[in-house]
Amino acid sequence: MNIGILLLIIVGGAAGGLSTLYITFSLFGTLGYKIFRKIKYGTSLYD
Repeated sequence: MNIGILLLIIVGGAAGGLSTLYITFSLFGTLGYKIFRKIKYGTSLYD
């Protein structure tokens, strides 16, 4: 295969994988932060 095509596949795969990891970690980070605030300060989970 052409080296340019392989490079595009690698870069595209890395971009997709990194964005998926970012979304996953930020989802759990946000949920953890909201639960922490609920326990410590008694605030609503929906604010």
